[in-house]
Amino acid sequence: MTPATIEGPRLILRPWREEDLDPLFAINGDPDSMRHFAAVMTRAESDAWAARLQAHIAEHGWGFWVVEERGGAPFVGVVGLMTIPWTARFTPAVEIGWRIAPAFRRRGFAEDAARLALGFGFGTLRLDEVVAFTVPANEPSWRLMQRLGMTADGTFGHPRLPADHPLHEHVLYRLAAPRG
Repeated sequence: MTPATIEGPRLILRPWREEDLDPLFAINGDPDSMRHFAAVMTRAESDAWAARLQAHIAEHGWGFWVVEERGGAPFVGVVGLMTIPWTARFTPAVEIGWRIAPAFRRRGFAEDAARLALGFGFGTLRLDEVVAFTVPANEPSWRLMQRLGMTADGTFGHPRLPADHPLHEHVLYRLAAPRG
């Protein structure tokens, strides 16, 4: 399937390139960037995650794209939509997620890219709903979910983390397709 590229006024959500692996690992290997995840990733784990993201795009034509600044940085982070591969009270579902490099945070890139991805999801894909989730301590992410118009829907235990793990509990947000 031909991978989608989404272009906005200042950002491009595009398929992956080999040169994206180094800046992705800079995020995934950074303890501060990964503080709300179970662990930092080794280079091999980061590359394997990128391969899974690329495989999703190859299969569906969409997924977690690389965010490129139009006329600027070739790698701001990754943002996109993905089918959730595990079972929870809200699955099957498509999630929206983001991982932005530290140098590009607090500049609106995550929100702009997420709005492009949501427009694609509700427009081109005709999704009925998109979900997002994070740990309660990740206030920047759940605040972004709120700015995107998402509504809180309680908490759930992440099925890939043991019940006694400090990051087991996640908050869930939902966004229904616009009516009209």
